[in-house]
Amino acid sequence: MGFFDKLFSKEKKESLDKGLEKTKTNIFSKISRAIVGKTKVDDEVLDNLEEILISADVGVETTVKIIRRIEERAKKDKYINAEELDKILRQEVAALLEENKSLNQNFELPVLDTPYVMMVVGVNGVGKTTTIGKIAAQYHQMGKKVVLGAADTFRAAAVTQLKLWGERVGVPVIELGMNKEPSAVVFEAAKRATEMKADILIIDTAGRLHNKLHLMNELSKMKKTIQKFIPDAPHEVLLVLDGSTGQNAVIQAREFTKTTEVTSLAITKLDGTAKGGVVIGISDEFKIPVKYIGVGEKVEDLQIFNSVEFVDSLFKND
Repeated sequence: MGFFDKLFSKEKKESLDKGLEKTKTNIFSKISRAIVGKTKVDDEVLDNLEEILISADVGVETTVKIIRRIEERAKKDKYINAEELDKILRQEVAALLEENKSLNQNFELPVLDTPYVMMVVGVNGVGKTTTIGKIAAQYHQMGKKVVLGAADTFRAAAVTQLKLWGERVGVPVIELGMNKEPSAVVFEAAKRATEMKADILIIDTAGRLHNKLHLMNELSKMKKTIQKFIPDAPHEVLLVLDGSTGQNAVIQAREFTKTTEVTSLAITKLDGTAKGGVVIGISDEFKIPVKYIGVGEKVEDLQIFNSVEFVDSLFKND
């Protein structure tokens, strides 16, 4: 079995189930208690369901949208039991995620004459550098030639951590050391990746506070620098968010999408939280494909997001 096949294996599904266990328990057990003894969907059931979804950090606007859809469904069938409500909820959440998924759900690299450039953004502490390392490991194990660019030059730990991942994975890391101009690193990384005929260049960027305008200008400058070697780069801007922070992740996404052209999302640390519903809210609000979710420490626990499997794990009744 190749590594790419492994990403869609039985082991992956078991890892997903385990990673979403806290959120599933938070949602499913509460739903079961909220409708015990009920024979129809009334205002009390809907109010309880709304409260449960918001507590799982689905978000107010997305929750209201789901509740309205369930109300419409309930009008057609006045009587409903726990199993039926669970089924309807699954269907409506799946429908929301389906509306916002990428056309290329497997996210295979396109065939290009240049390296595919992925610029990774996000605040400190969300697992950005670790996510880059895991993505690099996955592509490397798929036989792709990967190069990493250490453009987060303001934090010594960031450069060191990326170099450690490069050594662990067996891929080159282009770095110029601490306090160097990020655009200089990007220039060198793009030049070297092009010379090495790399399949993908993944660039780590400074992860300081998202509300600092000059940092966004810095990202814009890096993009222009990359384009000196690779005219249509970056091909992807991946925003990494910490799912365990719930609505704070939503706020970060709002700030980044205002000033940066984010094209895909990675939502990490879902295994340590009961707030996994934030994936649903973020997908619905920003209409940006969720590309990866992190459900554990292992390389393969950074999973390509599959909306059907996600909903199945989230509402699974053991």
